[in-house]
Amino acid sequence: MALSTSPGLPVAARLHDLTARRIERALARRQRYRYVQPVVSADEGGWVVSSPCCSRNVDPQGGEIPIARFEPVGGGWVLHARVHAQGCWVPHSTAEQLAELLDLVCRDEARLFWP
Repeated sequence: MALSTSPGLPVAARLHDLTARRIERALARRQRYRYVQPVVSADEGGWVVSSPCCSRNVDPQGGEIPIARFEPVGGGWVLHARVHAQGCWVPHSTAEQLAELLDLVCRDEARLFWP
C-alpha cells in the first residue's frame, strides 16, 4: 500500500492511509506466522487484516483469510475477531488507543487471530 502524502488529498484520506500504515508496521512485530505477509485493507468503517492460513486450520489450501478487524468508534477503537465457522466478525476488545489492540493481535497468546 502506498502512503498518500499528497497535499491535494483530503485530510480524512491522508489519516486513513496513515492508520493503515500504522497497522502494517505493528503487524511486523507479531509473534505468530512471521514469515507471511498480512494485508491491511479498508472496509466499511474500519480496517481488515488478512493473512495466508499457514496452519490450514481454516483454509486447507492455505488461502488468504480475514483474521482481525479494527473499527474506530467514538473516541476509541473496537477489535473484532473472525468466527470462521460462521463467517462473521465478533467484538473482542475495546480500547481508547489503537496500539493496545494492535498488541493483542501481535501477541495472540490464545491463537484467536492467527489460527
